[in-house]
Amino acid sequence: MDETVSPGIRPEIATYGVKNMEITMHKYKELDLKGATVINGFPSSGLVNTIVASYLVSALNLDQICGLDSEEFPPVSMIYASKPKFPARIYACAETKVVVFVSEFTPHPKFARAIARTMLSFAEEAGCTRIISPETLIVEEAGFELFCIGSTDAAREEIKRLGIKPLLHSIISGISGVLLNEGRIRNYNVIVPLSVRGAEISDARAAAQVIDAIDKLIPTIEIDLKPLYMEAERVEKHIKALRKQIKPEEPHEMYG
Repeated sequence: MDETVSPGIRPEIATYGVKNMEITMHKYKELDLKGATVINGFPSSGLVNTIVASYLVSALNLDQICGLDSEEFPPVSMIYASKPKFPARIYACAETKVVVFVSEFTPHPKFARAIARTMLSFAEEAGCTRIISPETLIVEEAGFELFCIGSTDAAREEIKRLGIKPLLHSIISGISGVLLNEGRIRNYNVIVPLSVRGAEISDARAAAQVIDAIDKLIPTIEIDLKPLYMEAERVEKHIKALRKQIKPEEPHEMYG
């Protein structure tokens, strides 16, 4: 899981954006990702996305292929294994056809469109066939159930085939909401697994529930779910510790 670039060769740089925000992609590696599934790991109302993304990167031994930067991202360097990394990154594997966007910080809601469209542009240019963008909803009454919503008829048929309950009425906001709307306009497959849970259910347990669904949605991967809940709890604690370090740097951009 390294982003080493050959000596003397600068990473390829691509810039995406919408009004008031530009996102720069520093591409370290080129992989054949045709037919791949993209996972959105930018957190929204909780840490489910980040926990899911971090666990998948580790469990599937994905390589970092890109660093994401923007004037609107926190001015921090994430240090892993003594190596500096951008606050948002892309990991992938050409064999299993999995791409994961990872972020430890929560973007300001006003930048959801820019991030979602950047993700879609990357997916379309790379020939990826769909995006999975996990969400969570905390309800007052105790419960723990997973629903899914798809942007296209094909995505909804896949949800039905796997026996996952469809989401009939709700509001999906932020990056996932933009991805669903853009996916419908572009006829691009976007699936949003929504973990509906009581307040006593942790982000880690909700993330484990989502990973179980992702394991079913992507036939090229096989994740051992037995140690998942214990590992997810550890990842949640690690991410919360990192976010405490990030918040003082850019408090107006941190949410959740």
